[in-house]
Order: sequence, then structure tokens, then C-alpha cells
Amino acid sequence: MTHRTLNAADRLEQQLAFVREVDKLKHIFRRTWLLDGSRLENDAEHSWHLALMTFLLPEYALAENLDVLRVLKMVVAHDLVEIDAGDTYAYDSTGRETQAEREQQAADRIFALLPADQGPELRALWDEFEARETPEARYAAALDQLQPLMHNYFTEGRAWREHGITADQVVTRCHPIADGAPRLWQYAEKLINDAVIRGYLKPAADC
Repeated sequence: MTHRTLNAADRLEQQLAFVREVDKLKHIFRRTWLLDGSRLENDAEHSWHLALMTFLLPEYALAENLDVLRVLKMVVAHDLVEIDAGDTYAYDSTGRETQAEREQQAADRIFALLPADQGPELRALWDEFEARETPEARYAAALDQLQPLMHNYFTEGRAWREHGITADQVVTRCHPIADGAPRLWQYAEKLINDAVIRGYLKPAADC
């Protein structure tokens, strides 16, 4: 099906119905505190932050000649599934057992709301992000890990301390940064090490 299959009015209504539906992302709250500590961040704010980082930081990506527009679409779309699936805390091992299935089902529903020439494109970008096999997906994943790491560090480890998170857990969780943007991983490692020194983050569990 192409966009010509729908008349203009029906196509616009379908697109704007999707726009209305994804407004729900503003009500999905993460376990990440805003930098001023006033409240938790919502998914829409997280996606906006990633979009800004996408076009500010491509010089640090491992790969050259990235398709930055593709990455922008990816980071804006990748959390839409949480409208149905909810936010799964990065260190919730129980929740992560069912995360993939919940998010796949959500992707099936949400992206199907769009016209047939647009929905599959966004769904393919979501799948690409999840697979982390392309340079664009690895760069997007690097930013997706760096952003909450920065929030945790600059709120003096508030969420880390609330959940008893250890340095080795953070290293394991955030290591995809190294795959997409090694220079940003060097920065992330400095934050993690300093967080332990400052008491924001527990030392590795085996220490």
C-alpha cells in the first residue's frame, strides 16, 4: 500500500490519530530523576534529550558518515512501545525477563496505527535499534545509555542509592556506549569511577 491508496483526509486522520496516541508517552515515568531533583523524568523528555544529543555528538561515534536523520527517527521512536509495555527499570532483573515480549506486542499495535507506508518504517527502525547491528543503532544505543548515566551522576546517585546499585552493574548496563562511541565511553567510565569515590554508587559487588 502507498500513501495514494488512502484519500488525503483519511491519511491525515490516521497520522493525527497516531500523534494523539503517542502523547501518552508523556505519562510514562522512568526511574531517572531530573537534574534538579524535583521529579522523575518521563519518556517523552528522555526521547527529546536523546534527539538533541544525536545531532550534537556524532563526531564521537565510532563510525563515520552516520545517517544522523535515521538516528533521530530511531531515538524518537524507540520508547513509544512503553505506552503499552511500561518502563522497565534497567536493573530490574525480573521485569527484564518479560520485557522483550511485552515490547514486541506493543510495537505490533502502536506502529500499525500509522498509514502502511509509514508504520513499517518506524517499526523497522525500532527493530534496528533493538538489534544494535548497524552503526546508527549502536550510536543511538550509546546515547540511550549515556543520558541516564549522566542524570544519575549529577543527582549524586539518587536513583542508584535508592535501589542499591553497584558499579559493576552500571558498567555492564552501560558498556554498549563503547560499541557506538568509544570516546563517550571514556567519559562514562570517569563518571562511574568518580561516583564510587564520592559514594554515589556502591563499589563492585566482588570488592
